[in-house]
Amino acid sequence: MAVTNPGAEVLSRLVGSVKEVSGLPECKNFFKKMHGNLVRRIKLLSPLFEELRDGNEGLSQEEIKGFELLRDALDSSVELLKSTNDGSKLYQCLQRDKIAAQFHQLTEQIEAALSDIPYDKLDLSEEVREQIELVHVQFRRAKGRPDSPDLQLDHDLAVAQKERDPDPAILGRLSEKLHLRTINDLKNESLAFHELVISSGGDPGDCFEEISSLLRKLKDFVLIENPEVDITEGEKGLMKHRSPVIPDDFRCPISLELMKDPVIVSTGQTYERSCIQKWLDAGHKTCPKTQQTLLHTALTPNYVLKSLIALWCENNGVELPKNQGACRSKKPGTCVSDCDRAAIDALLGKLANGNVEEQRAAAGELRLLAKRNADNRVCIAEAGAIPLLVELLSSTDPRTQEHAVTALLNLSINDSNKGTIVNAGAIPDIVDVLKNGSMEARENAAATLFSLSVIDENKVAIGAAGAIPALIRLLCDGTPRGKKDAATAIFNLSIYQGNKARAVRAGIVPPLMRFLKDAGGGMVDEALAILAILASHQEGKTAIGQAEPIPVLMEVIRTGSPRNRENAAAVLWAICTGDAEQLKIARELDAEEALKELSESGTDRAKRKAGSILELLQRIDMAVNSQ
Repeated sequence: MAVTNPGAEVLSRLVGSVKEVSGLPECKNFFKKMHGNLVRRIKLLSPLFEELRDGNEGLSQEEIKGFELLRDALDSSVELLKSTNDGSKLYQCLQRDKIAAQFHQLTEQIEAALSDIPYDKLDLSEEVREQIELVHVQFRRAKGRPDSPDLQLDHDLAVAQKERDPDPAILGRLSEKLHLRTINDLKNESLAFHELVISSGGDPGDCFEEISSLLRKLKDFVLIENPEVDITEGEKGLMKHRSPVIPDDFRCPISLELMKDPVIVSTGQTYERSCIQKWLDAGHKTCPKTQQTLLHTALTPNYVLKSLIALWCENNGVELPKNQGACRSKKPGTCVSDCDRAAIDALLGKLANGNVEEQRAAAGELRLLAKRNADNRVCIAEAGAIPLLVELLSSTDPRTQEHAVTALLNLSINDSNKGTIVNAGAIPDIVDVLKNGSMEARENAAATLFSLSVIDENKVAIGAAGAIPALIRLLCDGTPRGKKDAATAIFNLSIYQGNKARAVRAGIVPPLMRFLKDAGGGMVDEALAILAILASHQEGKTAIGQAEPIPVLMEVIRTGSPRNRENAAAVLWAICTGDAEQLKIARELDAEEALKELSESGTDRAKRKAGSILELLQRIDMAVNSQ
């Protein structure tokens, strides 16, 4: 049986950490200097670890302990370096003080670990000993001299956030400082921001609107000032003599054709809308490119990429693609699809002038046609069906009402149809169906409201129309499918701050707590996601705190899925911040041990939340001890 050598093991781990750091790509954002300094200093430690690992001398317990502290510090450094190299640059910039503090904290940890290692007792060559002493001096100097704030950046960000049309010179400095100089940089930033929203459960915090606004202003600046920066002079010359090569990022991964209507799925990948919709309509539940399970099937328009594709087409003399779903003509006025315009017109005639039975049958047929494919959805809308279907939402015949609301749900899959539905005055009528319709009609009304709420301004209108109390009733008394539809709609509506207050005042917290305590009810995931987003609002935080949530939150943190543990930690952090009584309850339930484990093994967001709660608990201890 092999005998493990703790000293050799920890040294091998340290060598591996340095190699991992050395292999990291160059940082291209606001933290370039901090990132580069930390990487450079860590790489200089490599000769120490390699010489000791390859030597014959064993390490004492004291020496092993010192190297284990250094290993922990380097592991944390690797995680921080990776996190600052990936993700949304704008989000990281808005969090710059916090991230800079993390760099400084790690510098202190490494310096402290180096101080605990007895170099004079180690069998080192003179050259290595001198180098390590030099590195130690560098860490000690960096520890005592934190990076000073960038006052110019602070000023430029403040102006860019406040003013509607900032000075181009300010946007130019921000573009340069954040390395968002090119069209491709902006596309990657848009995707990173979308992934941030997904990873945060739809609630990346108060900076959501700030990031969206800054991204839009920078995009407009780059498109005007530097639209062709990704194209070399040689490529420009060649373009005069040949058809342009479509950039891979502009092609749909499914069809490999230039995208006309790019949309983002829950994994962050972008596809042509019609292609991914056919994939979903075929019953697939995974992302075609990554094979990850889709958290939901909502398709979010990728407006930034669509703008970049339009600009590329203009610059390269390529005809701008028409919106996906527009009729592909055999001759003017006809559609290539199974959707016959004459038949559609006949169905609309029955909707407008038929008796109850004819209206019911016509609405049912339009419901099925709209479900079948994207071309049908466009053709039906262009024929003028939407206002007629909206009128039928008030039908006294329950089945006709079900067909009408479900047809609108299927038509709303097309983004341009969303606007037509809202402009036809559908929201109040859909809310009325949600309140008073049959169970199937209520379920599909909830799903329709979710689909329409993908557009931000519709979130406001839907909340103002009184949808949230009705959604909460469906959440409480609906079928399993109805509860899921209601929860999804409430979650999406609550991204808008005003709707959080509406949901709390309508009494959403008690049913969510019941779902949370009923592990076998199948609604724990939804309940936690909504609680996490409501906890960022003061009224939500108060209502959740009054529901005695800490015991069940701690149970989830100990035994739940990674996403549920993350959301439970987010709720716990929100209700404990500024509330010593809640912190006391958490301590009495042995929260520290579970939170320490979460801070080591949870998702990135869960680690941050767990660490923040542990800091709150430590402050309480310090306050008690000082009395």
